[in-house]
Amino acid sequence: MVAEKEKKKVDGYENAVVSFGEAIKALRKGNYEKAEESLKALMEKYASEKELVDRAKIYIKICREGKKKESMPSKTFDDFYEHGIFKWNQGNYEEALQLFQKAIEKDPSQAKILYFMAAIYQTMGDTDQSLEFLKKSIQKDKYFKVLAQNDSDFETLREDKKFKILTTLA
Repeated sequence: MVAEKEKKKVDGYENAVVSFGEAIKALRKGNYEKAEESLKALMEKYASEKELVDRAKIYIKICREGKKKESMPSKTFDDFYEHGIFKWNQGNYEEALQLFQKAIEKDPSQAKILYFMAAIYQTMGDTDQSLEFLKKSIQKDKYFKVLAQNDSDFETLREDKKFKILTTLA
């Protein structure tokens, strides 16, 4: 009987740790809403796990701060650019593309945004869009020819005829 209670206690703690880990993964990905919800659920379901509940409270505060930072309005080219890079690094490609599009609207002369969009489209598997944006970036700044040749984001295009034409030094 005592052994059975002890096993349930250990299982409960292990489940709480797994839930906590999943919430932290969401937090690291910048998904503050999901992380906060998961942490609140953990606090309710595993209220007896005081140490984890205390940590969850701290991380909920971090989630709320993260949401505040994300909700800061972007106004300038740099705001959209930096936020786009942040979203790209998180793997939120669609959001990054939207932010980069807004950055282009603020300053159409910025070839680097077009280049980054090409890289994101290639990562997403949209080769046609990738090549189109790469072409536009190279038209604005020949530097991107050389960069694309050595960029791992374009590794899958190395043998593509259109890519070779775009990036050959001529």
